Amino acid sequence: MSQLSYIKTCSSTNDEISKVLLYENSDFFAVHTFNQTGGRGQYGNKWLSAAGKNLAYTLAVKAENFTLSDFMFNYYTAIIISDFIANLADTAVNIKWPNDIILKNKKVAGILIEKKKINGNNYFIIGAGINVLQENFNEISNAGSLLTQTGNHFSLEETTVGLNRFLTEKLRNIPSEKEIISCFNSNLFRKDQISVFELNKTRQNGIIKNADEKGEIWIDLEKDGLRSFYHKEIKLLY
Repeated sequence: MSQLSYIKTCSSTNDEISKVLLYENSDFFAVHTFNQTGGRGQYGNKWLSAAGKNLAYTLAVKAENFTLSDFMFNYYTAIIISDFIANLADTAVNIKWPNDIILKNKKVAGILIEKKKINGNNYFIIGAGINVLQENFNEISNAGSLLTQTGNHFSLEETTVGLNRFLTEKLRNIPSEKEIISCFNSNLFRKDQISVFELNKTRQNGIIKNADEKGEIWIDLEKDGLRSFYHKEIKLLY
């Protein structure tokens, strides 16, 4: 059974759970807050969140329980969270490689997975930030929330409990890596569509072909042809 703890306010739920795990020994232990002041995204990016409007959630699971590679674990987690949001919104959701969740062309959730050794155990630390009720994102033009994208008000508490239940259930039933990569690619944002990319400070058109098991994305660029990239080596403009 997963344990789920509430924190009134914290800098980062990913950091907070590391402290908790010094005293806990659980296969599935989660913390959440509705007021995260210093959230982190992938590769040092900041995750900004309005107090009392959004969910910051982190689940720790023992890495020894999974045979998936780190990349496949990342893909599968993104699939689970995108499915959860699709169920809530009752509409299709896409995954912007490697792990942003897109609802009607706006980013409504981001995922940060870290691997840490705590109390002698290796853990996957799964951090998810979901914009639930925020309406104004100022200069962040590609951000949205469940409210802005569906017009529906969702309960933060019910969303949290539902996410925790859905995520832990799916992590207990791991599909094959072949199924994971297939599902990830079938939900890949802008796949097989002409898009604009920024590479080495220069813009050019290209078409996303697929993500692979090594964590790379393959893009057919109009000037450079078919190439693979790791995160941050190329930027999709949308």
